[in-house]
Amino acid sequence: MRQMTITKTELDVFRNVLRTKEAEWANAIRNREAIVIETDSDVIDQVQRAAERELELSRLDRESSLLRDVRAALQRIDAEMFGFCLNCKDEMSRKRLAAVPWTPLCINCQEAADNEGEHLSNSIMFNIP
Repeated sequence: MRQMTITKTELDVFRNVLRTKEAEWANAIRNREAIVIETDSDVIDQVQRAAERELELSRLDRESSLLRDVRAALQRIDAEMFGFCLNCKDEMSRKRLAAVPWTPLCINCQEAADNEGEHLSNSIMFNIP
């Protein structure tokens, strides 16, 4: 592993940002009132509540994933691996870390992963081998 050029002060700033996000998303995940299943005789209300539950479940899933990413970034700080791409091992740009401090991948590796995911989605959708 290469020597990190991120200063201790910068790491402290990233750690504080990540801890704030961790608390924010952990709190949001605890609030699950919107997914309570209520019985209703009106079919339109049932459909509307089901759609609202699906949206809330999607939000909870997204925030749970982000929370895991934030906690992993905090572990990388403790392990002195923060700021390096987990794929190519290159140092990430400060601009990327400032925008998405919990990211495990540099912009190039993230774009490649996104393109691969898009390719896989299209292959599945269109039954391309």
